Formats: sequence, structure tokens, C-alpha cells
Amino acid sequence: QVRLVESGGGLVQPGGSLTVSCRARGFTLEYYAIGWFRQAPGKEREAISCVSTNDGSVYYGDSVKGRFTMFRHHANNTVTLQMNSLNAEDTGVYYCATPYDHDCSGERGDYRYWGQGTQVTVFT
Repeated sequence: QVRLVESGGGLVQPGGSLTVSCRARGFTLEYYAIGWFRQAPGKEREAISCVSTNDGSVYYGDSVKGRFTMFRHHANNTVTLQMNSLNAEDTGVYYCATPYDHDCSGERGDYRYWGQGTQVTVFT
């Protein structure tokens, strides 16, 4: 079946770095747009990045631009999100999701498949 599985979350100090991963099961991720979302307690789910398949361009939300970087790893059917200069506002559950289509979308409802999420906690 089609699945997305996140991993790599954990505890990190302010200013530190962490990389989370998303592995696709049941389909080849290389041919689909894939994005990252996060949700902090009491806040709505936020789109933070997405990579398309047409030209490989990557979108980053303003809150993470310059600090987070997405990479595709075709051989492992995986995408990673490298997170640097983390702060308390980055705490939340991180999800990967795909619209199961060619292009990224800014609409959460367009993302057809979602992972279960992985917790990232920035602590002091």
C-alpha cells in the first residue's frame, strides 16, 4: 500500500541541528512532489517546505527559509529535511506528505498521503 514513514525526530538544544527523514512505501517518490509540514500545540498545521518534480525547485516557508534544506535520496526512496539553528518555535510534530501529483500545492487538502509524524522538541 501507499505509505509515508517519517523518522529522525528527537530532542535538540536551541541553536542545534537535526535531520528528519521520510521514506515512501508502495510508490516511487522521485516522480511525485513531496512536502514537509509541522504542527505545534495549539497551532494549525504549517507547510514548511516542498519539492516539485518538474524542475526540482524547492519551496520553503518564511519561518524556516535559510535554516532548513530538503534533499531527495532516490536510491532510498527517501527525502530528508536538514534543520539548522533550531529554536523553540520549531518544536512540533513534523509530517511528510505528497499530493501524489507533479507539482507542490499550497493547500493542505491537496496532499493525498501523509505520514504519521515524528516529534521534534527544542528544549532549554
